[in-house]
Amino acid sequence: MTKLLIATRNKGKVKEIKDILSDLPFEIVSLDDVGFEGDVEETGNTFQENATIKAETVGKRTKLLTLSDDSGLEVDALEGRPGVQSARYIEGSDSDRVYKVLEELKNIPVEERTARFVAVVAVYNPLEGKTYTFEGESHGRIIDAPRGSNGFGYDPIFFNFDLGKTNGEATNEEKNSVSHRARALIKCKQLLLMFSKQ
Repeated sequence: MTKLLIATRNKGKVKEIKDILSDLPFEIVSLDDVGFEGDVEETGNTFQENATIKAETVGKRTKLLTLSDDSGLEVDALEGRPGVQSARYIEGSDSDRVYKVLEELKNIPVEERTARFVAVVAVYNPLEGKTYTFEGESHGRIIDAPRGSNGFGYDPIFFNFDLGKTNGEATNEEKNSVSHRARALIKCKQLLLMFSKQ
């Protein structure tokens, strides 16, 4: 079975991607599974640039079919922040970053807290030396306080319009049916299926 390397050490992200791609004929492995040393510097200014940097850096070193994603939260009232800096918005935990966003929005009315999660998935195929990218979005708004303990990152404060609840209150199945990452991954399934036969 062909290996598909997910270029991340984020266990929540690996689980989500495995669940969404579970119907494809791949052995899905993470950076830790293949003993990949060091971190990939995300020097891009966009989700697409960062996803491409990760997929190509890891794929060229390991010679494996490699998928990476770069994703984040864009809040309209914060002029698109935290954006590409979502995972590094401030030092500390996911919870610290959640409370930083809530602090910045404390005087903004709920109806003006519209936001979207954006994901760009990049797939690097070492046989071709080519990278393909796919984008997905999920729309909602930021609520006043965290709700739910599922998911990771900003999920507990993102009220998802498609679900009628926060991502943190949603089951994995519910979130994976409408998430930004799922939408990007679904777009790349046909391509991955083709690569599985190479």
